[in-house]
Formats: sequence, C-alpha cells, structure tokens
Amino acid sequence: MIEFNYELDFSLENEASTRQWIIDCITKNEGEVGDVNYIFCDDAYLHKINVEFLQHDTLTDIISFDYTLGKLVGGDIFISIERVKENAKEFGVTFANELHRVIIHGILHYLGYKDKTDEEKAEMRAKENECLELLNP
Repeated sequence: MIEFNYELDFSLENEASTRQWIIDCITKNEGEVGDVNYIFCDDAYLHKINVEFLQHDTLTDIISFDYTLGKLVGGDIFISIERVKENAKEFGVTFANELHRVIIHGILHYLGYKDKTDEEKAEMRAKENECLELLNP
C-alpha cells in the first residue's frame, strides 16, 4: 500500500492518480507493491533526519529508507517540499515535474537502480523519464 503523510501545510493535488502512477512504475519495472510511506516535510525536518540517521549535515531533497524484500518494494521516503521548489527553479522545470521526479527516484532506488557513477546517474535519469512519460502520456 502506498500512503502519503504530511508534516507541513502541503498536500498532493491528486493522491489517487499519483498512487496509481507509482504502482504502474513499480510493476512496469518488474516489482511488486509493498508498503511505501511518503512523508512530505520541510528542510528542517529532513535535515534533522539526515544528521541523526546518516550523519550528513547538509540539506537534501529526499532521503529514503529501503525495506524492499526481493521484488516486494517497500520503504519510507522523506521529501523536502522546500528543496523540491528550489531545485525546480534551479533546473528550470515546473514544481510538479520536479516533485514527480523525486517521488519516483526513491522507488527506482528500491528497484535496484543506483546513482553514484555517471553511468548509473544516466540510467537513473532515463528510468525517471520513462516513469514521467507514464504520468503524462
């Protein structure tokens, strides 16, 4: 089950269609839908998690805790709405586009995609784009 939680004054415009899109991306990539919790928050909230659990004293747009077992995709995905807004401006894309890219980025990690090397980053970006095309056919 895919759940959306809010730790700030923000909510997705259409949870049902976003949920179905995430499910479609998981199944298209040969995964099975398990328990995925999205927690939308602000920079301070996510920074605290970053310091406490990852010992990184930096701002970030997403932190995910992966509980995937085999093909059963699961985990907690924390997303800073403040960072997504800033990144959208920086990259010259809409907030909605950047938010959906970040939403699916965590799922793709759970499906085994990495983004440490240039080659891995290119593959991750291609998979993100494939999923975004499912959202906006």
